[in-house]
Amino acid sequence: MIKERANILMKSFKAGVKVNQGSYKSFQPEFINRQWYVEDMELLNLLSQADRQLGRLDMYSEYIPNIDLFISMHVLKEATKSSRIEGTQTNMEEALLDQSDIAPEKRDDWNEVQNYIEALNVAVEMLQTLPFSSRLIKGAHKILMQGVRGEHKQPGEFRNSQNWIGGASIQDAVFIPPVHNSIHELMSDLEKFAHNQDIFFPDLLKIGLIHYQFETIHPFLDGNGRVGRLLITLYLIERGILKKPILYLSDFFERNKMLYYDNLTQVRETNNIQQWFKFFLIGIIETAKKGIETFDNILKLKEEVDSKTQYLGSRSASAQKVMELLYQTPIVDVNHVTKITGQSSPTAYKLIAELESLGILSEITGSKRGKIYLFRQYLDLFK
Repeated sequence: MIKERANILMKSFKAGVKVNQGSYKSFQPEFINRQWYVEDMELLNLLSQADRQLGRLDMYSEYIPNIDLFISMHVLKEATKSSRIEGTQTNMEEALLDQSDIAPEKRDDWNEVQNYIEALNVAVEMLQTLPFSSRLIKGAHKILMQGVRGEHKQPGEFRNSQNWIGGASIQDAVFIPPVHNSIHELMSDLEKFAHNQDIFFPDLLKIGLIHYQFETIHPFLDGNGRVGRLLITLYLIERGILKKPILYLSDFFERNKMLYYDNLTQVRETNNIQQWFKFFLIGIIETAKKGIETFDNILKLKEEVDSKTQYLGSRSASAQKVMELLYQTPIVDVNHVTKITGQSSPTAYKLIAELESLGILSEITGSKRGKIYLFRQYLDLFK
């Protein structure tokens, strides 16, 4: 009897319908702000694992001293991975450089990554005074699109024309989202669902559904994928599931790019929301486990580095100041070191040379002037 009821519940979900718009058919999704039921034992088991791993990861927010030092690298990794899904080629090393050090033909990609970093950081800060909402989403989108290739595509505003995904034209598109005049109603429904306390639905499934629905609505002319992935972290923070922004799924989505798109498409074409939920939860489980491993390795590396720098005698205090900077941004030049330590350039160069001899820093430009040094061991922990 339970099995029969579960099957009926699975069959009752309808993702939406295709609507004839004359020369093409758009997809009109169903509203999601309603009661949902979960009776699939495999899904419930994955949900339990995901909750457990997220709880373990969140413990590091209190366990690791000065955890904010390390969060910027998580953000950098998310920015490069999420942007790579959309076709940018900037890697983490390049994202750490100043714009002047980037080849002109690569600057558009570099700018998109920098915008993503700023959009995420500002959105997390906005959560202190603003709820998870269309206003928050628009604010993040406006920053994301400033001064880059999509800057003329209504930054910070929902689209007022039809868009499509894939294909050279709308006639051969892979997917055509809903018409623009239904965007506000659909996004209002999504927002109500996010805050609806009258229905019970596990938060991890809730944000999984919100992400799917957002990508299906595709409310902006450009930048929907990046904003949609950003929403996952913002929701987990607002709901108190994470105290700090330390979980990002873009790395998992990028490594499983075809599965990511296939699972989203399968919901729209076959109403199989179950498979999307399972894929999403597996992503959370795997990403949380990797996050825990990364933090463990950070602590080991920090202990190793502290042990090395304590033998620098009178320069150990200055070395510690430099290391604090490197844990936030693992790349420096002599100007950074002079500024952070208050020392002269010759003294700063000596300190850099000592950190090189200890295997902490390595020079990456190969030039005689304007040398740049990388804390490679630390950066590699995020790869």
